[in-house]
Amino acid sequence: MKRYDLTLSKLVFVLISLSSIYVLIYNIFHFNPILGYDAEAHYSYVDFLSRYLPNDIKLPTKNDTREFFNPPLGYVVPAIAQVLCRNIIESNNFLIECQPIYGKVTQIFQSLLYIATIMINLYTLKLFNKSNTFLNTGYLILISLFAVNYRTLSMIRGEPYILFFLSLFLLVIFKAEKNHFHFNFKFIFSAGVVIACIALSRQWGFFLFIPLIYLLFLQKPKKQYFLFWLYSSFLGALFSSWFYIGLYQKYGSFTAFNMQSESFSFANQSRQFYIPTFNNFQYLFTKPIRPNLDNQFFSILYSDVWGDYWGYFVFTSRFIDIGRNQELIGDYLARVNLVSFFTSTLIISFCFIVFRKYKSNFLIKYLNYAIIFSLLGYLLFTINYPTTSGDTIKSTYIIQVFHLMAFMASIYFYNLKNTNQRIYNLLLSLLVIIYFHNFESYLSHYPFNFLP
Repeated sequence: MKRYDLTLSKLVFVLISLSSIYVLIYNIFHFNPILGYDAEAHYSYVDFLSRYLPNDIKLPTKNDTREFFNPPLGYVVPAIAQVLCRNIIESNNFLIECQPIYGKVTQIFQSLLYIATIMINLYTLKLFNKSNTFLNTGYLILISLFAVNYRTLSMIRGEPYILFFLSLFLLVIFKAEKNHFHFNFKFIFSAGVVIACIALSRQWGFFLFIPLIYLLFLQKPKKQYFLFWLYSSFLGALFSSWFYIGLYQKYGSFTAFNMQSESFSFANQSRQFYIPTFNNFQYLFTKPIRPNLDNQFFSILYSDVWGDYWGYFVFTSRFIDIGRNQELIGDYLARVNLVSFFTSTLIISFCFIVFRKYKSNFLIKYLNYAIIFSLLGYLLFTINYPTTSGDTIKSTYIIQVFHLMAFMASIYFYNLKNTNQRIYNLLLSLLVIIYFHNFESYLSHYPFNFLP
């Protein structure tokens, strides 16, 4: 029986790995990044940055693109591809004709970055679980179930970089705690570089640093902990603060944004933003596509994690006459939401169990508070920048929360394999069924090589 169980786990690992790679490749050929969230503004950022390379580095202002507030790291690869393109092709309009090329280069690079992210997390989990094998089927199936992954990777954005550097950050945290936060310049320098790269990927990354400050008051020995993160944070700030200082000098805020902030008040949002009425809520499991869940924080976030509420990917709302199965897609996404309730419950339950079981472990405490602070910080952001439709509520923006939860939940899933293989196999089988039921939500519904 044990041999069968191990074979089943390995088989599922290989199956999910191959199907995920297929999804990544499929979406490269079926989704054009210019169709993504605020894509024209992101392309303007790339075009401005590339205009001065390789001789100079200049960042756009709010007059050049409404995405001016974003750190530059997520735009470096497409900008370099743009420079290479304009030096190879012959054209009367290099900026326009090179856009499809650097869009595809970015998709390929971000897909490779995602694979590297998964592999680093698998390695960290191997160390944490004291496992003899790199294969962790529980983690792979949990992380692969999020439809938001594949949509995010297909766009030109900084969030894939946050996920990559977050995986390195978790490895750094694990090894630093194992070493009792003793001073080691090489290790502190590495931690500082990772911190800087997170800060230069997207502003959402700062939510990942707050737990380290909070844990200062709970951690022992406090002195070594304080000094380790003080030096690391100093180096991180040294390498990344130039961007935020620039924002402050130009716009009077270290965290400038392209909308006017309201004075913070819970009254900024309507009651249905926090607690939807039944008439609003019923669309969550009947037609979870816009505008049916207008400005409902948790409903939109849930639908966007497992499906495609805003219709940029599966629903193809910009080109409703071209996408596949448009008349039925709302019904399908309703079923996706329904079966994903089991997945959501499982992940949240496993996170609670892990926190209670390993509540003295530093990495687990960090994971727990990083999830809480990231989600709470994002909620406060949406309250501070209210819109009537809730179009600032996108799971891509806070994708780090779902990766942290999958990482944490997989720890108990791994333990379950060793303590109760029958239950483990049952849950694994159910998740595989849900994965393939939801498979269409991972794929772009645009035609092959579609150009708008």
